[in-house]
Amino acid sequence: MRLRIRVTDWPATGRRRRTLILTDTPRPDCRNCEGYGGIEHDYGDYETGEYAGTEWEPCPCWNESRRWTLLPLPRLPRWLRRRSHVPDPWAANGYSDEPPF
Repeated sequence: MRLRIRVTDWPATGRRRRTLILTDTPRPDCRNCEGYGGIEHDYGDYETGEYAGTEWEPCPCWNESRRWTLLPLPRLPRWLRRRSHVPDPWAANGYSDEPPF
C-alpha cells in the first residue's frame, strides 16, 4: 500500500467542509497500468463504427475506494476568506505599460 495525504470535502455531511484524508495510490511500477491505476478502453458504435466513448477498467494494484478520514479542517473566519479580485489602479487591464526601472 502506498499512502498519500489529500484534501477533500467531508464525506459524512452534505455541507462543504474540507478535511484531510489518507488514500491509497496506484503502484508506480505496475506492468498492467504503468502507474495510472487503470486502463482506458475506447469503444465504437456497433452499427456505424464511430467513436462512442471510453470505459475505465481499474487495475487490481489499486483500490480507489480505500481511504481514511484523518482530520476535519476548521473553517476560515469570514475576514480571511478569499475576496474577489481587486484590479490594480496603477495598471491598464492588469498590465503596466511603463518600462521596468
